Amino acid sequence: VAGLIVPWNLPLYLLTWKRAPAIACGNTVVAKPSEMTSVTAWMMCKLLEKAGVPPGVVNVVFGTGTKAGEALVCHPDVPLISFTGSTLTAQRIMEKSAPHCKRLSLELGGKNPAIIFDDADLTQCIPTTLRSSFANQGEICLCTSRIFVQRGIYSEFLKRFVAEAKKWKVGNPSDSAVDVGALISKEHLEKVRSYVKKAQAEGARVLCGEGVDSLALPVGNQKGYFMLPTVIAEVKDESCCMQEEIFGPVTCVVVFDTEEEVIKRANGVKYGLAATVWSSNVGRVHRVAQRLQSGLVWTNCWLVRDLNLPFGGMKASGIGREGGKDSYEFFTEVKTITIKH
Repeated sequence: VAGLIVPWNLPLYLLTWKRAPAIACGNTVVAKPSEMTSVTAWMMCKLLEKAGVPPGVVNVVFGTGTKAGEALVCHPDVPLISFTGSTLTAQRIMEKSAPHCKRLSLELGGKNPAIIFDDADLTQCIPTTLRSSFANQGEICLCTSRIFVQRGIYSEFLKRFVAEAKKWKVGNPSDSAVDVGALISKEHLEKVRSYVKKAQAEGARVLCGEGVDSLALPVGNQKGYFMLPTVIAEVKDESCCMQEEIFGPVTCVVVFDTEEEVIKRANGVKYGLAATVWSSNVGRVHRVAQRLQSGLVWTNCWLVRDLNLPFGGMKASGIGREGGKDSYEFFTEVKTITIKH
């Protein structure tokens, strides 16, 4: 029995990403979606029933993490737990599952850097970095929240990046012209806004977005939890905005001088999920990618995925890998049988 616990961002995608290899390897599944996004999990069960999946193979329990999630983690008959979510919750899962010696796959948060060298192609880099910063309201664990730009192009990059960020339209995501929808909840919106206020209190500059530009919303959306794409500059590396996962449409842009310096600074957080490197120098791309403490590194692109490739992070960004061969190994047990005859 595999216990699958998925978060509220990308809820259907992340559930199918775990559920498919689990049942393909012959396991039954008990899934626990986020209490904030449980409808798609229920709809998927109805479709699986129509498709002829036998009763009891795929099961869903609804409820909060502290009740339903913890019951699943503590249950002695659930030997596997695959979890995507916060590092804090993962620590709780490790603690509660330890008495049962459960096998864990933990895909956690990120504080993902983009490193932009002065020989980068800005015509490709700027639109891609905007997307990597603000796609899905920044509510993706792979989003870029720290942008390191080499001094030679820093001013030009910042000017063009902010100008393009201001063009992103916020509103009802059902509108094809809209780029940014609502954040998940009022509480989360307030949390994200609080990081911007902290940055300002520390002396950083908010160049666009929250507290700087006015947010114009359609009449039907004015009570929603919307926020403009926000760019912050002149942030210190030790600032909470550079160290903690904000998980919203906020990114910080800072300057660097040398390759050695930026590698050290990019690695200077507790997380290690994803990174992007922008340079036309192939040797540099390979050197930097090798030394970054990240489970995934994209060079001159972002979110180019093959689902057969390993997915997961280093340090506080997780334990284990999922995808293809790695999912197969997680959802099966290796047995050695020696026969003498």
